[in-house]
Amino acid sequence: MLAGQLDTLAREAARLKPLHLRDLLAEPGRFGRFSRRAGPLLLDFSRQKLDEPALQALGVIAEQCGWQQRRDAMFRGDLLNSSEQRPVLHTALRAADSSLPSPAPADVRAEIAHTLQRMGELVDALERDDAAAYGIPSGITDVVNLGIGGSDLGPRLAVEALAGYHSGRFRCHFLPNVDGHETAALMRRLDPRKTLVLLVSKSFTTQETLLNGAVLRQWIARAYEGDDARAAAHFVAVSANVAAAQGLGIPPERVLPMWDFVGGRYSVWSAAGLALALAIGMPNFRAFLRGAALMDDHFRSAGWRDNLPVLLALIGVWNRNGLGHAAHGVIPYLDALRELPAFLQQLEMESLGKRVSADGGELLQATVPVVWGSVGTNAQHAFFQALHQGSDVVPLDLIGAVRPGHALEHNHAALLANLLAQGAAFALGKTHAEALAEAAQGSAAGREALAAQRTFPGDRPSSTLLLDALTPESLGALIALYEHKVLVQALLWDINAFDQWGVELGKVLAKSILPVLGGAAVPDTFDASTRGLIAAIRALS
Repeated sequence: MLAGQLDTLAREAARLKPLHLRDLLAEPGRFGRFSRRAGPLLLDFSRQKLDEPALQALGVIAEQCGWQQRRDAMFRGDLLNSSEQRPVLHTALRAADSSLPSPAPADVRAEIAHTLQRMGELVDALERDDAAAYGIPSGITDVVNLGIGGSDLGPRLAVEALAGYHSGRFRCHFLPNVDGHETAALMRRLDPRKTLVLLVSKSFTTQETLLNGAVLRQWIARAYEGDDARAAAHFVAVSANVAAAQGLGIPPERVLPMWDFVGGRYSVWSAAGLALALAIGMPNFRAFLRGAALMDDHFRSAGWRDNLPVLLALIGVWNRNGLGHAAHGVIPYLDALRELPAFLQQLEMESLGKRVSADGGELLQATVPVVWGSVGTNAQHAFFQALHQGSDVVPLDLIGAVRPGHALEHNHAALLANLLAQGAAFALGKTHAEALAEAAQGSAAGREALAAQRTFPGDRPSSTLLLDALTPESLGALIALYEHKVLVQALLWDINAFDQWGVELGKVLAKSILPVLGGAAVPDTFDASTRGLIAAIRALS
């Protein structure tokens, strides 16, 4: 971001600082001016600490940065990932169901369509319990997804969120971590002869995925009296490294591709979403793709004032760089979306957690805030105390659905009432005078002390996202909305959102430490703390 643009944000923030959100919300017609709809999603940002001049200033910055050109370059397949010289084409994964013609390269679209067809045929065969053509035994009831990061978070979020659309044919389980406790517990619960394992790894070198795969392979082989070939029949791979998958005895017909033009955290739309397709069936999986395509069309066609991803991005930049807030909370008022905060942590913090520009220069401004959250109303009884009356302001996204997926009307009304009430409470607060009026008894000093404790400063911004209902289409649109928000924020901050070099260093060091934990000599190059901790571990082993 240019210094002049930061100066603009600082001037607007200084102008708005004396105003309270109570004042802004009292303006006639504010909700209409500061809310927008796209398909099944309604975004209300009237509780953000913005007015029309500040919003216009943000829009000018977006125009100066050329957000439309960056958007169009992504859809075309230009080399947006400059450090790895790769295009960014996750949008092409759902383009077949878009109402706009896709500008993605024809060969890419053809390969995606072919893979989607192969994926559908495999899902259909497994649903019919007739996958002999793939070498998969009959009787499969459970599916274990082995993947980490984007190979876990997106599929896991979608499988849990769309539980109401599960066909019931398969039970889906996710095993991302190398922590053996969950692996052992899963093996105790499942029947190895009825378990299908999905190895999801683009490189087929991911330590966590391959280690868990080897453990489950041995577990299944034991059920066949050590016959590893029969155990291999229980494995399907999703990878760009077909040769490595074949090396583990997984034939090409059971390997679905991943591509360099799709980053892991954007891969749920691809064959990496196989667990989701098995859970909800291919018709619902295609509906999930259509929902994302709907948001793609909106992002490609709407001006910035009506464009939900652009507005979310501008709000994020405003809260981070204009108002200086270092954290951002995501509170879904839907238990089905309990994994959304974790998914968005990766999407936003792995994409935008950079301190240098795309060309390696030092950045002038702060970038991604800490993203965190949990489901409402649970969160209200956990950390909302700090959000309401703590010393730091944390802007929030409050997310709910108007129509529930159940018949318990009173429960859903209470849930929505809490969602709306919390947004109002964060914005309006409670003045000292209002709190003092409630403290009717006791000494004057006692009433003053109690009133001080019961005062809520308010002026704490939030956006509300309402889904018409939680469906495959609306979930697809919601995820795509946040994906495009990240693209626009990356442009405004002048960073590459599609690499993640910060993931590498710790992985490299772990590989050097692992042999030492197995008994190898401790290298002198290890730092003092690492050497001391290794000694403590060895003493207890």
